[in-house]
Amino acid sequence: VQLVESGGGLAQAGGSLRLSCSLSGGILSDYAMAWFRQTPGLEREFVSAIGRNPFTRYDDSVEGRFTISRDNAKNMVYLQMNSLKPEDTGVYYCAAEFNGYGTLAQRSYGLWGRGTQVTVSS
Repeated sequence: VQLVESGGGLAQAGGSLRLSCSLSGGILSDYAMAWFRQTPGLEREFVSAIGRNPFTRYDDSVEGRFTISRDNAKNMVYLQMNSLKPEDTGVYYCAAEFNGYGTLAQRSYGLWGRGTQVTVSS
């Protein structure tokens, strides 16, 4: 099973980006999915998760600005990011938890993509 992120890039503060995560070699409905991000020099941090039911959760820093969604028919997960801030800059990783619920704990996710860079300028 493989995860591939896309949609990163450069945006201005206040702008929007939409990240996509494609799952191949498996069935998306079997997985809870999440997005994490990492800024150089800092630990990777939880951004958002969506369960199989699909329950969603967000970090407080993105609540109300980001929306996670999934399309099981297409094996795709999305992260719509609005009202972007410079502090949203980082590498965004898609992660999958087999038979999971959408926890915020990184250790629960056994599958990871390689990440996509998001840069927000002020």
